[in-house]
Amino acid sequence: MAGLDPTTPTPTNITVHRNAKQLELRFDDGQVFQLPFEFLRVYSPSAEVRGHGPGQEVLQQGKRDIDVLAVEPVGNYAIRPRFSDGHDSGLYSWDYLYMLGSQHETLWEEYLQRLEEENGTRDPEQIAPEPPKSGGGCGHHH
Repeated sequence: MAGLDPTTPTPTNITVHRNAKQLELRFDDGQVFQLPFEFLRVYSPSAEVRGHGPGQEVLQQGKRDIDVLAVEPVGNYAIRPRFSDGHDSGLYSWDYLYMLGSQHETLWEEYLQRLEEENGTRDPEQIAPEPPKSGGGCGHHH
């Protein structure tokens, strides 16, 4: 989970590249990460994506064309991107973003593997609409 490890480098610059659909993060240790919006969305640290415990992760599908509409700072430790599909509940702490950047290739391969195993798709037009949700739940899901 996104913690606040004081030894993790902090970003010195965060740039949204809308045309390339990437978030560029420059950290104070010299690392620069280019993280695609789709990658950030499918690895959102929110309960909606991660679930409320191990094994409850929800495979995100149809996010190939996702856009980031805004990035809000949260204190001095995180950002909250607002995605074009309405998702905005993920708080990406500096250490979580650094982990995503440093493990980008491995995590992306794991995601593609899960999609394949579950006959999922990255393409939004191939996703069947979800049935309307009835009341109940934890109140964090839309």
